[in-house]
This record gives sequence, structure tokens and C-alpha cells, in this order.
Amino acid sequence: MGAPASISRISPERGSVLSFLRQELRPKGKLLTTFNMISIPIMAATAVILFFRFSQGLGSVTNLNQEFPWGLWVGFDVITGVAFAGGAYVLTFMVYILRMEQYRPIIRATILNGFLAYIFYSIALLLDLGRPWNVINPIIGNSFGLSSVLFLVAWHFLLYITAEAIEFSPAIAEWLGLKRIHRVLTGLTIATVIFGITLSTLHQSGLGALFMMAKPKIHPLWYSEFIPLLFFVSSIFAGISMVLFEGGISHRVFHDRLTPEIKQSHDRIMTGLARIAGGVMFVYLFLSALNFLHGRLWQHIVSGWGLWYLAEVIGLVAMPMVLFVVGSAKNHKGMIRTAAVLSLLGIALNRLNISIIAFKWYAPVHYIPNVMEVVVTAGVICAEIWVFRWIVLRMPVLSASPAWARRQADVERERPNVKEVAA
Repeated sequence: MGAPASISRISPERGSVLSFLRQELRPKGKLLTTFNMISIPIMAATAVILFFRFSQGLGSVTNLNQEFPWGLWVGFDVITGVAFAGGAYVLTFMVYILRMEQYRPIIRATILNGFLAYIFYSIALLLDLGRPWNVINPIIGNSFGLSSVLFLVAWHFLLYITAEAIEFSPAIAEWLGLKRIHRVLTGLTIATVIFGITLSTLHQSGLGALFMMAKPKIHPLWYSEFIPLLFFVSSIFAGISMVLFEGGISHRVFHDRLTPEIKQSHDRIMTGLARIAGGVMFVYLFLSALNFLHGRLWQHIVSGWGLWYLAEVIGLVAMPMVLFVVGSAKNHKGMIRTAAVLSLLGIALNRLNISIIAFKWYAPVHYIPNVMEVVVTAGVICAEIWVFRWIVLRMPVLSASPAWARRQADVERERPNVKEVAA
């Protein structure tokens, strides 16, 4: 199957670029859906709140202060969201480097999800900066600590977004019918993937390294010299869990656009990813146990914080790990979906514990996000879903690529892979 005629290319026969854009900007599908009716008011409220945020400052719409300068917009939208976006580098490594071809049908949707996540979480970061115009300082080196962890994280962030844009660009070229450009972009895939994987591993661990400088401020149950490693390992199963969660929804919402290959391999992909996620979660629990024993943290267990810690580790890591393993062995889709949801909740709770909840746990007055902060976070997520849906309904993400693009991809796929070159 080729791409639908309405989105196949821009050409003189189909009119000007302007007419093409008008055609593509028209809504596709039903307008009065449950998601639209919920998300539109949330995004409208977000726009109003942001007007006051930029006209009157952060204090007018948030509960942030000098003691707690990082709140929900950083703790969830950025630090947690980046872990959720980890599926892109995990799946590209599996498909392009390890040549695990059974996961190729979902690679574009995964890359798109990660790419949009990074873009919208960058926007959320700008909202949290008191002086957002200074965000270019890491690029130009103006009054910025060139040896700081935050400087490295900023550059990893910027370069990884660029790498993901290149990884997804063949789909845009297919949408526009740009055959020559598509050939060039496809040829860049392997090099870009290797570059992107390197950046992402550094970035995921770099976020954890930020908190190594806050040892006196983080509760001992969540502080560790292994935070960078734990952030990296947790991003692997967090990314896979998001792929499983988002993939299950896309399989229902975009069922009419799915290729036969995706429909046929959906269950097999789910069980395979669940098995991998369960294995990585075991590694994470093993590292957490080592940290717990090495740090002699059992003295903190007999407290309210200890119960909170056990709820996170046992209820939202160990339990979904077991569900992943059993669900993959029995091919039980419901069990796998439940495990994915619990896993995502566990990652969110862990990152929020480190950055907000257990941060300055001793403070007499603690930061609690207000309703406006929650609305803006929901608005950012809704906007990301709108853009994801717009792209999926127009570009060959879950639908089949044009025949000419598939031929080019087959030629590129026949080139020696990394393992063959090394041999």
C-alpha cells in the first residue's frame, strides 16, 4: 500500500504549497470526541494562566518560592517526562543496532512520541524559568558554568532533539513526496541513531547527577551516589512501559490506519517488550537493594517515610515486574497493560519524591503545587497529544510508506550492520 493520495506529495498537479497546507490543516475525523471536549477547555485555561505567568511572574500562578524554585513543571514535565520518552532511544537501539526486526513496525511511532515529548517538555521548562530568554546561554556560553552538570544536560537535550528530528524526518519526506531528500535522510539513520543513543544515555544519567549536589536536601531513602545509574536504568523500563501504554491506545484509536504488519505483530511486540521491561526492572531492584544495604538505610524504614518508600519500591516496581514476567509468559495483555501503568506511576512517584516530595522533607512549610500548575501540566500533555494525532493522521507513522520509500528503505537495510562491521 502506498500513502493516501491526499498526503502523498506536493506537486504542480496538486496545486500550490498553500493549497496543500490548507488541505492538510483541515480536521480529519470526528470533532466532538470525548478527548476533544475535555482537552480544549484545559488548553484554553492553560493559555489564560500562561498569560498571567508571563505578564506578572511565576509567583502569580505558582506556589514556587526561594526555598522551592523547582516545582511540578520541572519535577513532572521535565524530570519525569524525559524518562517516559526513553522508549525512543531504547527501541532505536534494538531495531537499528541489534537488528531486532520484530519491533520495526512501531519504531516511527516511538520516535515521534519521544521527539514530541522532548519538545513539549522543553516548553514546560521555559515556563518554569524566571528569565526564559536566558535559555540560550548554554549555547552562546554567556555567564554559564561550562563545567556544570546543568550545562551538559542542556546540550544533551538540544542535540538529542536534533537527532530525533533527523530520525523522524524520512516520514516527513514521504509525506511530501521528496524522494531525493528521503534517500539522503535514510542514509543518515544509523549514524544519527548511534549519536542519539549516546546523547540520551548521557542525558538520562545527567538528570540524576543534578541531584548528587543536593545530598543534605534529599531524604536518605532516595539519595544515592548511584542516582545517575538508577535514572538511566529506570528510563529503559519507563520508556518501554510508555511504548506499551501508548501503543495499546494507538492500536484502538488509529486502528483503521494500522498496517497489516502492525496488526499481526501487536501481541508479539507487547509480550516481547514486557519480557525486556521485567528484566530491566529486576536490575533496577537489585541496584536499589545494594544501595539500601550499603547505605544502612534500614533505620529509616520504621517511619512514615519508610512506608512511603516501600510503597514505591514494592507496589510500583516489584509488583509490575512480576506482572510483566507472568504476563509475557502467559501472553496476558491485560496483565501487561496493568504492569505498564503501575510502572509509569512508579517512575513518576520516584522522580517526584527525589525532586519535590522528599526534597527538603524537613522544611516546616513544604511546596505543594496549586491548581493552576496542575492545569498547565495537563494542558501541555493535551497539546502534545493533539500534535501527535495530527501527524499520525497525515504522515506514514502507523500507516504504510509509499512503495518508492519502502524500496529505498530495503536497500538501506541490506547494508552491513554494526555487528557485521565489527566482525
